[in-house]
Amino acid sequence: MIAGEGQPTADSDRQTQLLRGALDMCLLALLAREPAHGYELVRRMEAAGFGAISYGTIYPLLTRMRRLGLVAHEQHASPTGPPRKVYALTRSGRVHLDAWRQQWNRFADTVGTVLDQLDQSPTRS
Repeated sequence: MIAGEGQPTADSDRQTQLLRGALDMCLLALLAREPAHGYELVRRMEAAGFGAISYGTIYPLLTRMRRLGLVAHEQHASPTGPPRKVYALTRSGRVHLDAWRQQWNRFADTVGTVLDQLDQSPTRS
């Protein structure tokens, strides 16, 4: 949704919308590096610079991606509690990640081209 004149969109709202469109791709990319449990994925997303992402966002997405066959999980013993589900990328997940990465790069290039044109065109009032 684009804010109307005089109604600027807050940076955090814009960030949330951008993340919503890329979160599944980012989670698959993190799992492509190394399998992880949900808590670890939240920590990795924060370390990557995405800020605080709730478990209530990550776990339903992992469940959906598991149903779609993009990730699989195994139970691993935990030293401090019940067993943890450790998620790993499947072959199908790798194929989807590669396709989404190409799609993302094309999209980002297109957006970049449009924004770069701002520097080359006269300002209208």
